[in-house]
Amino acid sequence: MAFDAVGSTLDVAHRLAPDAASGTLILADEQTAGRGRHGRRWASARGAGIWLTLIERPSDARALDVLSLRCGLYAAEALDALAESPVRVKWPNDLYVGECKLAGTLIETRWRGTKPEWVAIGFGLNVSTPDVDTATGLVAGVTRLAPLDGIVPAHRRAATASRHLSEDELARWRARDLSVGRTVLEPVGGVVAGINASGEVLIMSEGHTAAVRSGSLTFAEPLACS
Repeated sequence: MAFDAVGSTLDVAHRLAPDAASGTLILADEQTAGRGRHGRRWASARGAGIWLTLIERPSDARALDVLSLRCGLYAAEALDALAESPVRVKWPNDLYVGECKLAGTLIETRWRGTKPEWVAIGFGLNVSTPDVDTATGLVAGVTRLAPLDGIVPAHRRAATASRHLSEDELARWRARDLSVGRTVLEPVGGVVAGINASGEVLIMSEGHTAAVRSGSLTFAEPLACS
């Protein structure tokens, strides 16, 4: 379903999901109340990017632990050909080109008892570079239709995968990891050592490694987006 403007494609997805099939896609030309993690909200400008939510019904509840990471990894791989350099991943849900933010994922799950009834995979991508110092877009001349050919199948593969991350997926993540080796202040202080199969970020400090499941990484040194 395509809309000229909505508050949030995630909100539309949750209204439709009780009767919607897996793979139902909601697209908007503009979001006036898009949202991210921790309740952050922003406007997604008309015609400047891809603002979508995909409805899926995963059968393996364990895979939900790593769904955001899988979606990010698979989308990054799908977008390489349209970016100036290989797309990088930042735990838990952001995509970067160089040190500039390109895209982000937000996944919301609705449960029936202990089983997931559906997931709404929200994804926002800058096709053109926004007027924000920390952000970037795809290469000049790319239309908004071009990324959809890769993004939607990538998210569908991620949503139907089972179990935690495989050794192959961990290796592919590490090859794109923006954070590994950097000093962070949050969610705990230390140096990022990567992620584990269950999607936790590993942060080393004074010989101890903390495995952290929630929060966002705050770097001690700001990223040099230019």
